[in-house]
Amino acid sequence: MTPASPAPPAPPTATYRIQLHPGHPFAAAEADVPALAALGVSHLHLSPVLEAVPGSSHGYDVTDPTRVRAELGGEAGLRSLSRAARAHGMGLVVDIVPNHMAADPVHNQALRTVLRDGPHSPYAAWFDIDWAAGGGQLLLPVLGARVGGAGAAPRVEDGELRLPGGLTLPLRAGTAGLPLAELLDAQWYRPVWWRLARTELNYRRFFTVNDLIAVRVEDPAVFDATHATVLALLDEGVVHGLRVDHPDGLTDPGGYLARLHERAGGRWTVVEKILADGEPLPPSWPVAGTTGYDALRHVDAVLTDPEGARSLLEQYRAFADPEPEEGGEWQATARRAARQIAGHDLAAEVETLTRTATRVCAADLHLRDHAPWALRAAVRELLVRVPVYRPYPEQTPAETAAVLTERAAEEARAAFDVPEEAHAVDVVRRLAAGTLTGLSDPAGAAAFRARFAQVASALHAKAVEDRAFYRYVPLLSACEVGGDPGTPALPPEAFHAFCARLQRDWPETGTVLSTHDTKRSADARARIAVLAEFPRVWGEFLTGAVRRAGKDAAAAVGMPFTWAAWQTVCALLPDDGTPPSEGAVPYADRLAGALLKHAREAALHTTWTEQDPAYEEAVERYVREGLTGAAADQLPALAERLGPYVRAHVLGAALLHLTMPGVPDVYQGTERDRRTLMDPDNRAPVPAPGGTLHALDAQGRATGLDEEKLALTATALRLRRRRPGLFGAASGYHAL
Repeated sequence: MTPASPAPPAPPTATYRIQLHPGHPFAAAEADVPALAALGVSHLHLSPVLEAVPGSSHGYDVTDPTRVRAELGGEAGLRSLSRAARAHGMGLVVDIVPNHMAADPVHNQALRTVLRDGPHSPYAAWFDIDWAAGGGQLLLPVLGARVGGAGAAPRVEDGELRLPGGLTLPLRAGTAGLPLAELLDAQWYRPVWWRLARTELNYRRFFTVNDLIAVRVEDPAVFDATHATVLALLDEGVVHGLRVDHPDGLTDPGGYLARLHERAGGRWTVVEKILADGEPLPPSWPVAGTTGYDALRHVDAVLTDPEGARSLLEQYRAFADPEPEEGGEWQATARRAARQIAGHDLAAEVETLTRTATRVCAADLHLRDHAPWALRAAVRELLVRVPVYRPYPEQTPAETAAVLTERAAEEARAAFDVPEEAHAVDVVRRLAAGTLTGLSDPAGAAAFRARFAQVASALHAKAVEDRAFYRYVPLLSACEVGGDPGTPALPPEAFHAFCARLQRDWPETGTVLSTHDTKRSADARARIAVLAEFPRVWGEFLTGAVRRAGKDAAAAVGMPFTWAAWQTVCALLPDDGTPPSEGAVPYADRLAGALLKHAREAALHTTWTEQDPAYEEAVERYVREGLTGAAADQLPALAERLGPYVRAHVLGAALLHLTMPGVPDVYQGTERDRRTLMDPDNRAPVPAPGGTLHALDAQGRATGLDEEKLALTATALRLRRRRPGLFGAASGYHAL
């Protein structure tokens, strides 16, 4: 009889994140199991494993939550990986996506039945659709031009509706023979030009991504249907822990997590909750903690020189001369970005809130004279002033008031010319806080409160992480998920207080320095953060680099962008300052891709949806002729000057991460010196550490930063695995 494999430790002592995709399936991860066991991790942390859009490189676009993804090897492949991990004393943690699924009418069969049968479909309850807002039709923003225009007219073919581009949609029974206009009106969906989604969309989505439709997991039946497979894998011991993606998108995160905790048997679970400085994780949530962006913030900030950061800010303002709201002042930049997102990218979500508030007010005599325009303005003015991601249903009125503050209300009222009309702010604030009682439409009020919180979360993420971080750029290392560019440095006392709080309240929380979502890997950020220790050296380098690259070329892309571009170059520098060796993607292409994304996210000269070809060509030229041209000759000297300090920062950050309270997650490849930018650069395949680690173990001496970091990581992880009591809930934290 084969002896049973040892059970993996619970909770984990450390996890190792693996990005699965068709080119790196379960079998590839299984081949790496011996090397990762030797590294010292206790669990493999897998990206989403359920059925997704074919070819998906990330798996967050789930199409069928009842099946393990065939392109990864299916359930058999996952079970084989689990057996291999167990044979080496390790377990599996799986990333789950409760908030949304792919809005793919071909591969998402549940959604396809809703398109055919409308609200009568057994799957209609799965999706967060406002049928009334669409006149009984689900808006599908899938056309490249206005419907009926030249080359944009749908046609009936083989009993289905075929759209330009080849997409086919099911037809409502009995409508195939109708004239086209009548046929379209008779469907449960309305295919439209994609630009209409900005204001007309009537389904909840993930942030501003039309291709991801929200799922109503607050409905127990929907929870059961969409979680049955994952829960069965937990029950059978195939999977041993969970990472919950984007809980802030849910109607009731706390209620969802309570149900998950009960059904999962209390297994180790962390949530991708991003906390502002000083914001606590809701203590009622039955989870081990967060995925660790709060730890990233504190490790980075304690290693950032505060005086140097202030000096860099002064240099940046003198060099780039940005307007206060376009990168000159952090709070002004973030507020301006929030206004733009609320008025444009999330306009449909604001309209949903306005309709709901109008309906609630219309049902009560003392509220019905609030005009929709005033309620809309109040919604916007309050949304842009929410200082954290969102409030929560379980919060007390006092806790909610700390999020929707009286100061925010005063500022919002000031946006109204007529004081009497500003009363709409008080109505919206009380609706959002759940303190407007005795209403004739309590269900509508509850729906408003839930949706306000969801939209606040999306607005904060889009305005701060995906826009302001690309406009306010004095120190790019601080422009990171969970970070605060306005306060890039924190004193050691703040770091120790944070660690003591983790040890007391959340000793098994996750901690990270790099993830699939970070803008830059930890080692790339280290090379930027070190510039704060040498602001004069940076200033001299930048002046020379801009001169050699050509001032006209810099002016063509803008001086704030030029500043950010050269910091991006520094982020990728090897120790000798030469361009990184060519991998799957050439160095110049990596820079060009990341900086074009930077420009589009900043949305000052070009955007994802309103592109400026001339500006984007200037960006491409600056990369090819400036950043990688003659001006790059100065990089070796800069790297030599900064090298010892980069080494100290890289190794120091890793050591803090691996020994602080919590469960460290090592992102694939970051056990070594790994310099990557935002996705897709940070999701490239990486080799397992096996060969190098074996050689290090044999010779006992590391050469170069790459091997030094690997040796440090392995030593710390092995210690955590061998002596878990030193780091777990039973241990303590004492500041040194």
